[in-house]
Amino acid sequence: MELLLTKNIDTLGRIGDVVKVKKGYARNYLLPRGMATYVTEGNLKQLEKAKKKIEIQLKEECERLREILETISNAVCRIPAKVNEEGRLFGSVTSVHIADVLKKQGIPIDVDMIKLENPVKECGEYDVAVVLSAEMKTTCKVQVVNEEEDVV
Repeated sequence: MELLLTKNIDTLGRIGDVVKVKKGYARNYLLPRGMATYVTEGNLKQLEKAKKKIEIQLKEECERLREILETISNAVCRIPAKVNEEGRLFGSVTSVHIADVLKKQGIPIDVDMIKLENPVKECGEYDVAVVLSAEMKTTCKVQVVNEEEDVV
């Protein structure tokens, strides 16, 4: 069965693609959720108009993300934590902690955007990857300091 996608689906295609799928997948999943529609001339014309609006919105969103990306790359995330004599943390610093500090600095970021391989368990300075979208990635400086010595 051929359908016209009305939403981006990672495993299937992008908006406006004509895809061939099994009837059950179309009837039970794509059509009821509004992710696809039947291929007709009217639907094709309507989708072309919608695509133009979406392209304009995507350009605006892309500009906004570039500004956020630049802000994140220039930001320094300073996290005070309890530390023992050897400089190891009682607990660890996770992406949730980093996201909270960045939000307090006025940077709109989601926890899922921060790609921290392992929780930070020692004092020091770290470069943490931040992924806003598939094409937009940067790093953020994270400083984990002893809360008793932190004077900011």
